[in-house]
Amino acid sequence: MQEQHAFPFLREIILFLILSGILIPTLQRLRINQVLGFLAVGTVAGPYGLGLLADDYPLMRHFSFPSGEGVSMLAELGVLFLMFMIGLELSAARLWSMRRWVFGAGTAQVLVSATLIGGALLLYGLPGEYATVLGLVLSLSSTAVVMQLMSQQQSTNTPLGQAAFAVLMLQDLAVVPILILIGALGKDAGGDAGVAMLALLTLAKAAGAIALIYLAGGRVIHPLFRAFARHRQPDVFMALILLSTFGIAALSAAAGLSMALGALIAGLLLAETEFKHEVELMVEPFKGLLMGLFFMTVGMNIDTRQILEAPLWLAAFVGGLVLVKALVVALLFRIGGLPWGRAVEGGLLLGQGGEFAFIVIGYAVSTQVLDAGLGARVMLAVGLSLFITPLLARLGRMIGERHDGAAREQAANASHASLAQARGRIIIAGFGRVGQQLAKLLTAQGIPFVAFENDAKLVSKLHAEGVPVYFGNAARPELLRRVHADEAPAIVLTMDHPASALQAVRGIRREFPDARLFVRSRDEKHARALRQAGASVVVPETLEASLQLSAFVLEAMGLDERSVDDIVDHERELFAAQLLDPRPPAA
Repeated sequence: MQEQHAFPFLREIILFLILSGILIPTLQRLRINQVLGFLAVGTVAGPYGLGLLADDYPLMRHFSFPSGEGVSMLAELGVLFLMFMIGLELSAARLWSMRRWVFGAGTAQVLVSATLIGGALLLYGLPGEYATVLGLVLSLSSTAVVMQLMSQQQSTNTPLGQAAFAVLMLQDLAVVPILILIGALGKDAGGDAGVAMLALLTLAKAAGAIALIYLAGGRVIHPLFRAFARHRQPDVFMALILLSTFGIAALSAAAGLSMALGALIAGLLLAETEFKHEVELMVEPFKGLLMGLFFMTVGMNIDTRQILEAPLWLAAFVGGLVLVKALVVALLFRIGGLPWGRAVEGGLLLGQGGEFAFIVIGYAVSTQVLDAGLGARVMLAVGLSLFITPLLARLGRMIGERHDGAAREQAANASHASLAQARGRIIIAGFGRVGQQLAKLLTAQGIPFVAFENDAKLVSKLHAEGVPVYFGNAARPELLRRVHADEAPAIVLTMDHPASALQAVRGIRREFPDARLFVRSRDEKHARALRQAGASVVVPETLEASLQLSAFVLEAMGLDERSVDDIVDHERELFAAQLLDPRPPAA
């Protein structure tokens, strides 16, 4: 007889914590998306994985979840806090600042994708209610997976990253009417008449209930947090966060809405207060665990045996889903002004199903709006689309980079004619912050210059504004000959990559031995290498920063400006003399 613990689901909780403690740092070290890792572990350790062996091999019970019932309550907590954290990110100010992309491209993406997917399912033979629900659900993408992939690629702040984030925000908001619609359809489950009218009536009632909860919650939560925040007690603050989340979720359930929707409203309410960032800091330590719990539970509900039962159906479903959404997103991004390469990259990045599919389909099955067997198969397809997302993102990245490369080559060819006129000008290699500041000072003094930069987008933007900057690598001798580097008063290297700067100095000095070469360096060691490679003047970032800081301190201590200038100049001369000395400085 199996021993019963007074604490319910103790074995499941301990197993989940053990898996999380091993999984989270391992995934971070291997740079694997955590969502996919938890999905995979849930699938392997769940009732349809190792759990199938529990009856024949009792030892497997200690390493698996034979029944999803043991963690269903914890999964509900994961869903609530996932919705709460999403609401916390959707502040009104943030939505308004990106309104063109959020409400324009985002709304169009959801409506067009839902129409195409729902229409295809209707043609396949599904009932109208099924096609409507699945069309809306499958139009949503995975915020958790996409944002983590963009963070790894460091593309969050790029135009593509901002556009993708805006569409994801609208998709997160779209969950609200979708959940309300399913609730309305659930009330008429089995009925044939008045479905549209009932749905509209339920939507109106739900909108009124949400508005009432939002307004009443705003009147209560903000003063409540303000009153207790002055005590500066973290435990009280955490209690208020939990009270807000569960309290508004309970109000939402009492109004006939889902608790997940109430948790989203709680996050939205706190996003508009001055306590938003403190709340984020308090929730952050639990964020990974709660999201992991949710996705691991989702993985437990994925029956991989269905892949063998209907492999062609699943492959066609996943392929069709990705194709439809990728085409819709790519066209919208292109209309929004992104180049074709980046638009296609965005389409592939957002082509998968989203985590909300598991929440919404589960809700639809529980309200008898959707058939349980069909729901399980669609959730499996969504899970598979999540697993292939990293490959789709990598393919999209390759397409985007190839398109950018072609654009760069075209821009370089177009600029060759105007480069021939750049005779007798200062040459600036690298047009980042340092190069642009130098160009600003030269322009103010009426000194002509020509600049080269490897960032095609920056070159296109500045060249259109009339700045004499061209795409190219200034270390290439043939490019320097086009601008008559042998006649240039000076060549200034401002690039921040040490190896590139050293290579450029060697190449330029070899081709143009008489050129005056001014180079930015990272530190003293780098400066010495540049000087030995042939740089005329080397300016280390660390030296100049320390000298300027020292000058301000000395002036603050009462030294006059002239004395400070003499001291700083003396230090510069000492450093220059050290660079000329071939011997390394004493340790």
